[in-house]
Amino acid sequence: MSDDSVVLSSTRRAASGAARHNDPVTEPRAVRWVLTGIALLFLVLFLVVPLAAVFYQALSKGLGFYFESLADPDALSAIKLTLLTAAIAVPLNLVFGLVASWCIAKFDFKGKALLTTLIDLPFSVSPVISGLIYVLLFGAQGWFGPWLQAHDVQIVFAVPGIVLATVFVTFPFVARELIPLMQAQGTDEEEAAHVLGASGWQIFRRVTLPNVKWGLLYGVILCNARAMGEFGAVSVVSGHIRGQTDTMPLHVEILYNEYNFSAAFAVASLLALLALVTLGLKLLAERHMSEQARSPRGGALAAGAAASGITGTPASSGAGAGRQVQ
Repeated sequence: MSDDSVVLSSTRRAASGAARHNDPVTEPRAVRWVLTGIALLFLVLFLVVPLAAVFYQALSKGLGFYFESLADPDALSAIKLTLLTAAIAVPLNLVFGLVASWCIAKFDFKGKALLTTLIDLPFSVSPVISGLIYVLLFGAQGWFGPWLQAHDVQIVFAVPGIVLATVFVTFPFVARELIPLMQAQGTDEEEAAHVLGASGWQIFRRVTLPNVKWGLLYGVILCNARAMGEFGAVSVVSGHIRGQTDTMPLHVEILYNEYNFSAAFAVASLLALLALVTLGLKLLAERHMSEQARSPRGGALAAGAAASGITGTPASSGAGAGRQVQ
């Protein structure tokens, strides 16, 4: 081996060693083990242990008492009301999230920044405050209270108020998942589909929607989990009428305050199971979203295939979102 080759090899090894030294993933093994151990310890103490305690307490008096607690008429009423509220709030937020994200990602209009800010409002306002707002609007002494009483319409301390409060605290989830996704995907595919003769509805159905389906599912999963687990806003507008306006979180509080701990944890275990199912669906959606982001598809080609589906050719899903071509 020549001297030049030896020098070149030594230089490369030195450069490689310097790169490894500056690479954060090549920290000493002891440092990596300590950091990993701290993270795992934190997860065990604040996630695994409380979750295990819920199921332990729920089953502490046996399976017979567990299912008896869930079969209690008040518990069944709370479960049904929770499912009903989620069944109304989640589709409404799905429609709103699609419309809002499509408008914000595709069009330029006055008030766009204001709309984006308002979507984040429930994240910055306490749920208790949002519930109180509905009481001030629709309560007996509220702005619309006299008119509602005159027409025998009850919103606060009834199911409509619970649904309204749940919709308010959950409506950012779908929109906030779709807006950055649509903005990142750009406008090339929609523009190509428009040039090929696709209408606005066809572009949305054949190009935009198939491409954001996993992000949409991700947002719906989070929205549903929050809708079923919401406590603060619902607590204010429900009136805590046992067997009528109590959702599962409120029923858990009632049972716990009555020192019926096993029954309280039995109902709480259903919410914990919901959290576990939500986590599994969330991981599935994230995996598909990451695979979709890595897929080397051509934007214009996919949009052209989608637009050609108008004339009978099978359309491939596009990646698009962006500004709609006028």
